[in-house]
Amino acid sequence: MASEAEKVDLSTLKINRHAPVQNSNGGSGKTKWIVGAAAMVAVIVLAVMFLPSFGSAKKITAVQATLTFPSQANAILTASGYIVPQRQAAVASKGTGRLVFLAVEEGDRVKKGDVIARLESADVEAQLNQNRANLDAGKAQLEQAKAELNKSKKEFDRNENLWKSKVITDSEYDIVKAAYESSVAVVNSAQANVAALEASVRAAEVEIENTVIRAPFDGTVLTKNADVGEIVAPFAAGANSRGNVVTIADMASLQLEADVSESNIDRVKLNQPCEIVLDAFPERRYRGVVWKIVPTADRAKATILTKIKFLEIDSKVLPEMSAKVTFLAEAL
Repeated sequence: MASEAEKVDLSTLKINRHAPVQNSNGGSGKTKWIVGAAAMVAVIVLAVMFLPSFGSAKKITAVQATLTFPSQANAILTASGYIVPQRQAAVASKGTGRLVFLAVEEGDRVKKGDVIARLESADVEAQLNQNRANLDAGKAQLEQAKAELNKSKKEFDRNENLWKSKVITDSEYDIVKAAYESSVAVVNSAQANVAALEASVRAAEVEIENTVIRAPFDGTVLTKNADVGEIVAPFAAGANSRGNVVTIADMASLQLEADVSESNIDRVKLNQPCEIVLDAFPERRYRGVVWKIVPTADRAKATILTKIKFLEIDSKVLPEMSAKVTFLAEAL
């Protein structure tokens, strides 16, 4: 047991908050604070010195790149125009009738003689059958007349010998001769009738053929202008009738038609090399030559039509496309 004197009165102990703090190295806290502040100032100074060099962007000079083509070195003149087929047809019927069959659509390829459409033909077929029947009857009459002629010819020959031998009188001979000549006339008439009936049959066959609309040449269908059930006529005289059934074009005949100003036409020559560029496909270039310079000017535009033929062509080239042509000093 400890004595009362040895006991420590803990209530009398106090902490001095203002006493200096001692570190392990013996330095004061105030010294450390000063050193830290100095280091911070140094960092700020360095940052201010180097920040402009890091933050400023380097000046870059932009250079525009231009794509050039070999033709530009030989270019003499440039003109604009359109792709036009030089062989194109609005296919119509030769007769008037109702369209009952249509075999093509836009974009279809056809060969010369292919059936494009048909008109109703019941009436002309009936007429053809009637004409053929009449022809058969006419041929039968001709055969009968020829048989009568043969019989009359034999009778005439026999009586002619008798007449020469003075066996029959002149009047009897004249009767036989007249009968023979009549038989000859009947045969001639029957032959003429058969010829007329044959002509009527051919005419009816032509009428039948006129109800069939065929392709006049190899080509591609550009437009379809009539549908099954509509009335078509050669000249579309009626308000409710159609003229042409389809429009076809020979795609191998496509050319560029460009207007060249009168002041520059002396720079364009026949067979002059050209380069054609379609507006729809500017990356594709086609070789061509001046095919024709139309010998007349457009007074309103002061231009002359020039036709350029493609030396190479593909399926991208279509009628009515806009294009540009560059006339060259020499071929590429």
